[in-house]
Formats: sequence, structure tokens, C-alpha cells
Amino acid sequence: MGLKRLIVRRGQLFVLRLNFNRPFQFQTDHITFVAETGPAPMELLGTRATFSLTQARQGNAWSASDFTIDSNSFSVSLFTPANAVIGSYTLKIEISQGQGHSSTHLLGTFILLFNPWSAEDDVYLPSEVLLQEYIMMDYGFVYKGHERFITAWPWNYGQLQNSGHFYSSFFSLAITCKFEEDVIDICFEILNKSLYFLKNPSKDCSQRNEVVYVCRVVSAMINSNDDSGVLQGNWGEDYSMGVSPLEWNGSVAILRQWSARGGQPVKYGQCWVFAAVMCTVMRCLGVPTRIVSNFCSAHNMDGNLTIDTYYDQNAEMLPNQKQDKIWNFHVWNECWMIRKDLPPGYNGWQALDPTPQQTSSGLFCCGPASVKAIKEGEVHLAYDTPFVYAEVNADEVIWLFRDGQAQEILAHNTSSIGNVISTKMVGSDQRQDITSSYKYPEGSTEERSVFMKASQKMLGPRRTSSAFLDLLGSRGFQDQPAQLQLHLARTPEWGQDLLLKLHARRVADRAHPQGPIRLVVRFCAQALLHKGGTREPLWRQTVYLNLDFGEEIQWPLLLPFNNYGNKLTDEKLIRVSGIAKVEETGRSMLVLKDISLEPPHLSIEVSERAEVGKALGVHITLTNTLMVALSNCMMVLEGSGLINGQISNE
Repeated sequence: MGLKRLIVRRGQLFVLRLNFNRPFQFQTDHITFVAETGPAPMELLGTRATFSLTQARQGNAWSASDFTIDSNSFSVSLFTPANAVIGSYTLKIEISQGQGHSSTHLLGTFILLFNPWSAEDDVYLPSEVLLQEYIMMDYGFVYKGHERFITAWPWNYGQLQNSGHFYSSFFSLAITCKFEEDVIDICFEILNKSLYFLKNPSKDCSQRNEVVYVCRVVSAMINSNDDSGVLQGNWGEDYSMGVSPLEWNGSVAILRQWSARGGQPVKYGQCWVFAAVMCTVMRCLGVPTRIVSNFCSAHNMDGNLTIDTYYDQNAEMLPNQKQDKIWNFHVWNECWMIRKDLPPGYNGWQALDPTPQQTSSGLFCCGPASVKAIKEGEVHLAYDTPFVYAEVNADEVIWLFRDGQAQEILAHNTSSIGNVISTKMVGSDQRQDITSSYKYPEGSTEERSVFMKASQKMLGPRRTSSAFLDLLGSRGFQDQPAQLQLHLARTPEWGQDLLLKLHARRVADRAHPQGPIRLVVRFCAQALLHKGGTREPLWRQTVYLNLDFGEEIQWPLLLPFNNYGNKLTDEKLIRVSGIAKVEETGRSMLVLKDISLEPPHLSIEVSERAEVGKALGVHITLTNTLMVALSNCMMVLEGSGLINGQISNE
């Protein structure tokens, strides 16, 4: 018996060849196969199957057929049903002669996975091009940053090595991929450390034939808020007890560290790390999976479809006392599957989110939520559809905070949340905008109709009886005597002073249709955090303007590098905000500008032809754009099939 293992997909035939110490007699030698998985296999639970030789395959059931006998050897095709439990199986054979002696022999083990190539499997994806992208592709990009400054972050999923064959001395099957060493075992180790398995192992294993169930278990296990999950989240700025989320560029090192340390959570992850690791696990298990980035993503904990943001009179963005936030971007997964638990029409891509944000059925997990249901506002459908709907559709209300309370509405944005929803393009390294999969065009009749339908389902009568909504409906805050815009006067570069221009134009309003006005504009710049908050102000300036009717003014603003150089986060984002007070009316106006300062780019050059088994020279270049020297730098390299683990150079 060989030590190599067979990995097959359910709904797939594989060939078994047996050698006996005497000729096999079909009339008197009776053979029964036994396949078992889980800690206490039972036929009633679907974790044990017994099946005998038949002339032809018996539908979508375990079967042994198409056999041939050649003296002392025997070949047979074994079939696994497309709805079988996934997992590690033992395969035994029972041989008997009539009513006489019988014996049982262990043939070996095999691993059974979901099969998106099989039309009978719930994860069936009828496109070889899409299967190559969402199952076989072992690298990709995560899109981060800001909706106007999107960065493609490369990621090594690492579930596969280069092409090859799986085989053993008693199995024979060609498969066009080879799994990364030990990663597939770690994927099942993740399932076996879930709270569901620890509570009732037999029941948990019996439910692993359902892709919806497996996805929810993985979503909960990628984070460690409830259990011995893979990653511990950290959205602060102190990563001294672990690794900064920005230093990860692949899943394999994370998974191996988690397994090697007995299931101790790896420090640290943020949303793109959680989603990337889940993508590796789900593709490895056989579920078509991709990563999705949502820019200006709402974190709406109270479910009212409104996110409130507050500024003071000095244009400083204030901490939000509620848990509601607007993240610069948020990353989750989509998995492809049939939803037998939902009405017809909601199959296909399903949103799943392993980042711990809120509980679902008592655990920190999210989804699967049908993307079609999200678009149509069917927020009553399982699972966690209201939360994902709010992430891409909530409204933003910006308030002026004065004398300890919100005094004045500065803006009501119905289209600022859920923008440029992105994923990697199939067969390309380019970004694909899939916003239309989640929502109708902003401001369209369909979009507002769906929003009202979802609002009524989530909020009921209380949405239509709110004095606050009456205030929004009046739109009085939009009637202002001037228009204000902030523009960058030149391309922002890290290490350089930032030059902006305030563009102010006097327009007619009901209170002052004509005549001059006086504005006092207070500006504030703050480092913008990934989760939507800000740091303390790093720059302030006040401008006094007199505007005649129809007049336009451009006022330069200089934000020196010395003000922001050591005060930004790793995201390198600055929010410049301005509050303009109209002296004639006492009312206020808001102007905002977000600035992204990308760090210096790395370039990789391969100067020679790559050959298997031969060392390859790679030249990596980084240009320092700062006026000072860089020190204590580290470079980490990782590549599936190219580098064993990671290479670090200081």
C-alpha cells in the first residue's frame, strides 16, 4: 500500500485495482466496499456507505461498477455521489464466500471535495474559464485604499502547486492540479476545530454535504472571536505582539502558523486578510470563490440604514459614539452555489464575510447572502442579508455638532456608500467593477424603489413617522448661497508638500438671492483610518472670503509635509474638511477632500528565461521619494510554486 493519497471530487469516478493471491471467482467471491468519514460513521447520517459490485452505476449513489477481471487482479470504477459529505475517508473491502468465512481489509484513505465540474453538485459552475479563475487560480489581487485611489494588493492564495497527478498504488486517476503540501489538511483541521464540531462531531460531519453549512462554519473559523479561529483581528496601530496585517501577502504562511501552533490564532488580520485566507480555504474545498472590495462600506449596527457623521465648528471630524461607521473600504468573499433553502432565482454568487463585525446565530460570521437578493432588497432572505444590504446601500447624514449636540444637517448623501464594488477580472490582472450586481444605478427609479422596500422590511412603520426624516425631506440644508469645492492643484506625492485650491462661487438662494456674502472657512486635516475614523488634527487654517453675486474665487491652501509626515497610518490617507459659516445667515456649509499618498512602488524585473529546477535571478527596485534616508527596512517575498514559504531580507 503506497503512502500517496488520492484527492477526488464528489460525483466523480475513480479506478481501483486489486491484486489477490489467487484467481478472483465472480460467482463465489462476494465483495462489499465500505467508505467512512468522521469520528462515528453512520449510514443514517450519510457518513458511512456500503455498496456492492453492480454491472452499471446506480444513479447518484455510491457504487462500484464497470469491473474487469484478469486472473489474480481486479479493476473496478468507484463512484461518489454529488451530494456526499466532504472530508477524509477510509475505504475498506469485505470479501466473503457464500455463508462461509469473510474478511475485511483496509485499502487506504482518500479525500473527497466539492465538485464544481459536476452538474449534480450544488457548487456547479458551467464555465471552464470561470472554474480556472475561481478554483484553480492560486494568486490574485485584493483592492484596497479609497474609491478614488484604488490600489491592487497582490495575494498568493497558494492552494495549488504546479500541474501534476495524484495517484497511489491502488488508485489511478489523473487530476490537473497538485495541492500545496499540507494546506488541504489544514482546511479540514479548521472544520474540526469549529464549535459545531466540538459540540457534536457526528452531526457536524453529517452536515458537510451542504455547501451553505460549510461556508458558514468557515466564515466563523477564519476569525477567532468565538473559537480557536485562524486570525485575530487588530484595527489599532500596535502590532508589536504579532505581524501587521499589511505585512502578509499570502495565505499559506498564516495557515501553517495556525496549524503548527495547535490552533492558536495568528496575529494579526484585517478584512482583506480574513477574506483572502477564506478564499484559499474555500477554493481548496472545491467551492468557486472570489474576493470582493466595497468602497465607502457602511457598518450599520442598528439596522436603520443611516450612518451619522459629525463635525465641529472647526471642521474637525469627531469620534462617533455609536458603532456605526463608514469604512474606507471593506473586503468580503463571494461563493458560487445553489440555494435550495431559498425561493427560486437566488442561486449564483453569495456574499460571505469572515471579518468579525456582528454575530449570526450566536457566532461571528456572515452569510451566505444572495447577491441577487441584496440587489432586489429581499432582506428577509437568509443569511444576514440586511447587514450586507446596508453595507452597500445605507444613507450618510453629516451633522454639525455644537454645544454638546447635533445642531444642523450639513449633508445627506444617498449615493456615497457602496461604490466601485470590485473584484479581479477573469483571466486578467485588471480590476472589474461589479457594482451593478449589488445595486441599481444610484438615483434611478429602481434603486430608490428597492431602498424603500428594504427600509419597510427592516424598519417597519417607524421609518415613515420620523421627524428626522421629515427634516431630510425638506432638503432645506441644500439651499445655500455659495458652492464650495476643494481640488488638488498638483499630483500628491509622499514626502512633498500638498497644494490644494478652494473654489468658491456665489449662487442664488432663497434667503439671499443676490448681493455679497461673507464666509469664514475653517479648514482641518486629519489622518483617515481604515475603519472610517480619524486621528487628531494635523493641520488647521482659516480663510475669510467676500463673495459678490456670480463671483468665483480660487484660494490656495498649502499642507506642508512636516505637518503630516509622521502622523499618517499605513493607509496614507488624509481627509481635508472645511466648514464655511455664512455670516449673514449663521448657517454652515461643508466641503471635503480625501487625499491618498501612495508609498513608493516596487518594481520586479526578471532578466533571464525561467527554467524548472534552475535558480532564477530577480531584480527588485524601490525608489525613495523622501528627502531623508530610509532605515530598518524589510522585504518579504512569497510565490506559489516558486518559493518554499517566505524569504525575508533586511
